[in-house]
Amino acid sequence: MAWIITKYLITAGVVVLVSEFAKRSDKLGGLIAALPMITVLTLIWLHVEKQPEAKVANHAWYTFWYVVPTLPMFLIFPPLLSRIGFWPTLLASIVITVICFAVFALLMRRFGVELM
Repeated sequence: MAWIITKYLITAGVVVLVSEFAKRSDKLGGLIAALPMITVLTLIWLHVEKQPEAKVANHAWYTFWYVVPTLPMFLIFPPLLSRIGFWPTLLASIVITVICFAVFALLMRRFGVELM
């Protein structure tokens, strides 16, 4: 139980750290948020918990492919925010991400990469 609490605290700390940096500097906050800190922590947790190497490797593999269709959200969010407000923009970004993911998964299936 202590281990899971430690994992929660460290992982939550990373999220709080990013948001605090973002308050002070848009560029620095964006840079830190773009770093794959959560993925690195997850890879560490999987390794420390003695998960098979294949599982750790698969996590890294799928994380790469799942990041690609999320990127359009970051381009669409800024212009929509000033036009329709935060919550509608967030909802639109989520919908766009889901659509991009579905299209991307279908496209990648043609190249032998199964994402769904």
